[in-house]
Amino acid sequence: MITIVGATGNTGSVAAAALLARGEKVRAVGRRPERLQKLAEQGAEIFTGDVLDTAAMTKAFTGARAVYLMIPPDFTQADFRGYQARVADSLARAIEASGVTHAVTLSSVGAHLSEGAGPISGLHHFEQRINQVRGLNVLHLRPGYFFENFLMQIGAIRQFGMMGGSMRGDLAVAMIATRDIGIRAAEELARRSFTGQQTRELLGPRDVSLAEAAAILGKAIGKPDLRYQQMPYEQFESILTRMGLSPDGARLINEMYRAFNEGRVVAQEKRGPENTTSTTLEQWATEVFVPAFRGQAAGA
Repeated sequence: MITIVGATGNTGSVAAAALLARGEKVRAVGRRPERLQKLAEQGAEIFTGDVLDTAAMTKAFTGARAVYLMIPPDFTQADFRGYQARVADSLARAIEASGVTHAVTLSSVGAHLSEGAGPISGLHHFEQRINQVRGLNVLHLRPGYFFENFLMQIGAIRQFGMMGGSMRGDLAVAMIATRDIGIRAAEELARRSFTGQQTRELLGPRDVSLAEAAAILGKAIGKPDLRYQQMPYEQFESILTRMGLSPDGARLINEMYRAFNEGRVVAQEKRGPENTTSTTLEQWATEVFVPAFRGQAAGA
């Protein structure tokens, strides 16, 4: 049995499905059972529980040979870093109580930074808390910037004909499709060949700037003149709060982008076969972004 936390999310759902396709027994954990039904139909055991409920997570982990751990993003939290710490502690205590021997976590490029990188620094402390579990073999996956972040730009594209944010438009960074993260997580959970405490960056096929990304996405949706506009931190923070993020969540997102802009969030590994994944932004744009953009347009 392999337990997947966040089995309805972008990475967890892919990891669970990939493991089921391998013939592995999977326990899919999520808060909303109706969203887990697709995995149930594929043969997964469904477990409903909240990551902050240590007793529930202990039950979810009991009998599992390995677990996939992640902190569900909730930027409406009044104290997001505090929320990250509470989830990390709950999951760590559940592992200790259940006797799990192997875990793969979802972390991030930049998680070597203990402070000053917003939610990424929270993932640093997540890694450290999981590392405290005695006898646990753990692999922390540190992927780059998610392609899926661009889905949040659809409203701006439709309303203003542009993409925007506080990150520099000319800064090329590692970008990755979340499905590639899920597939790698499934492979590592099935093999369980890692020992001790290890990290592995996942860097996508190549580094891409937001200006280049806007051109790629614009071409895919029939808007070849689409551009990315960097905006002042204060303006972007205001936009994020109007979108529903808490003031603290918006502040931390800006702190993260400032760390990118200042060159502090950067890959620590040289690019090679072990950390380069296959899905290109062009491919993802056609397969994911275009249908999402058209779907929102149809529903407008």
